[in-house]
Amino acid sequence: MRPLTEDDIRSAIVNASSDEMRVMAVPADVLLADWDHLDFYAWRDPRSRDRGYIVIEVDGEPRGIVLRAANGSSHARAAMCNLCHTMQPADQVTMFSARKAGEAGEHGDSIGTYICADLSCHENVRLAAPLAPNEIRASVDRRIDGTRHRTESFVSRVLETAGSRR
Repeated sequence: MRPLTEDDIRSAIVNASSDEMRVMAVPADVLLADWDHLDFYAWRDPRSRDRGYIVIEVDGEPRGIVLRAANGSSHARAAMCNLCHTMQPADQVTMFSARKAGEAGEHGDSIGTYICADLSCHENVRLAAPLAPNEIRASVDRRIDGTRHRTESFVSRVLETAGSRR
């Protein structure tokens, strides 16, 4: 991923209201990020436990989305992240939703999926050994490629209506 500044990140977010953009907290370590080894940049907002962000390059341009974490808890013992396909204890995977960009989002349309609660998918797939005994054993490179593809696909689904209105 190419290096991004705070301004780049803010201008990449496509599904945020003006109020959400005003209160968005970009991590201070953005300047220290190892962009050569990031497939996407994701973080939880330290000021709001229910908000997170993902920025990824789509068609060579940075595109970002605001995520909302669902409230509540699961009675399951384990859950799988739909981005990195990592099995984890259920409390470490959260349902996140993203309001669609453009007119659809203004009408309340959203998309949801289960994601690692701390949004650390890009780190989890780089672990050499599987995190759970029943996890499919795939090469690290294939896991990285798969995570990037699924993350880009999720962000693209949020952007679907925005592309035709640009």
